Amino acid sequence: MDRQSGLSVRFRLTLSYAGFLMVAGFLLLAAVWLFLLRYVPDRAMLTNRDDESLNGVFPIRSVLLDEFAPRAAAVLAFLLVFGLVGGWVLAGRMLAPLTRITDATRTAANGSLSHRIRLPGREDEFRELADAFDEMLARLEAHVAEQRRFAANASHELRTPLAISKSLLDVARADPHHDTHELVERLHAVNTRAIDLTEALLLVSRADQQSFSREHVDLSLMAEEATETLLPLAEKHGVIIETSGDIAPTTGSPALLLQLTTNLVHNAIVHNLSGPGTVWVTTGVRPRAVLLTVENTGEELTPQLVSTLTEPFRRGTERIRTDHAGVGLGLSIVTSITQAHDGTLTLTPRSGGGLRITVELPAAGPDTGS
Repeated sequence: MDRQSGLSVRFRLTLSYAGFLMVAGFLLLAAVWLFLLRYVPDRAMLTNRDDESLNGVFPIRSVLLDEFAPRAAAVLAFLLVFGLVGGWVLAGRMLAPLTRITDATRTAANGSLSHRIRLPGREDEFRELADAFDEMLARLEAHVAEQRRFAANASHELRTPLAISKSLLDVARADPHHDTHELVERLHAVNTRAIDLTEALLLVSRADQQSFSREHVDLSLMAEEATETLLPLAEKHGVIIETSGDIAPTTGSPALLLQLTTNLVHNAIVHNLSGPGTVWVTTGVRPRAVLLTVENTGEELTPQLVSTLTEPFRRGTERIRTDHAGVGLGLSIVTSITQAHDGTLTLTPRSGGGLRITVELPAAGPDTGS
């Protein structure tokens, strides 16, 4: 934005300090003058026996004014110079932290997000601003790093099905008598995976941008619908799903919250025991929040591994892989949807094996309509 040049803040503060000092000095001198007038008569009779020429009435106030005015003017001039010099020094010292903040802002604008102000000294308004700016830079740096890592992983994941498709087509071109039915089936599977990955990426982007309208949503209904949808998959894997809990009203996107619940239940099914396993889906209510908890039996998981499962394309090498392992964005999508709904996501390993995932969302207000 183009702006007209103007006086600097330091110069304006200097003028303000000097002006205030001049006004205070003028008021002080005026008070002294008025105080003197109360005790000094306008005229006085003087009698001198030695020199009769000095006898008579003399204007005392006018003589006092002649003596007082030049000295008052000198004092005001000194206050003006002192106010300008002192104001300039004080304004510079007061605005020094602001200069550091401005330099850090320009450094961040040039692309360097690793710079921090770290303003020393005790807590005040400037240090509070500097600390808030440092916190913002830290979040931006982490967000940019996450986006770059996500973009790199997405590019790698998308390149894989495209490379496989190219290889299959090259083989078919080199061998015209190759079984086309097998080629079509393999290309269909690869294309389906690429479509699923693209839709997952779009879903993550939509959740991150919070480009959705908020409605009244009951998490218990989301849990029931997700369970019914994935029941055939659970039966195929020999997994029993148990659903229980209270009505859990919140506000948000029904489609995104259903996707969140479906991803959690799907994850609990496909990463379960190879034999008979169990998935528990429960909902609960707190004073200002609602909870959705999904637990599953499974192999022993370390806290270090669990802490990495929400990263994009992180499937966990120690976890069971199946043909329903997905594209590696299940829990990443859950994380994005949870954050977009101002909630928190907690992953903890179960003592007997498996995983417990808890989503906590703000409870819906009493005036929220459906």
